Amino acid sequence: MASFKKSFESLKGSSQSAAKGVTDTAVQAAQEAVQQVADSSKDTANTAAQEASKQTQAAIGKAADKATDSIKVFGQKLETK
Repeated sequence: MASFKKSFESLKGSSQSAAKGVTDTAVQAAQEAVQQVADSSKDTANTAAQEASKQTQAAIGKAADKATDSIKVFGQKLETK
């Protein structure tokens, strides 16, 4: 009976060690997955911000060109009067 108990305790210890190893591995894998998603999201956000900045700069450039044209037209109208 003592031998059976020792075997059972050994099996229990091995099972607990194996379960802990599986849990630790799963936790590490989950942490790595979360980090990858965070990194990917950061890259996506940076790309979106850069694109928004380019579009904003283009819009400002167009608005400045239109304002310049309007000022020229206004100036020409004043000269003719």
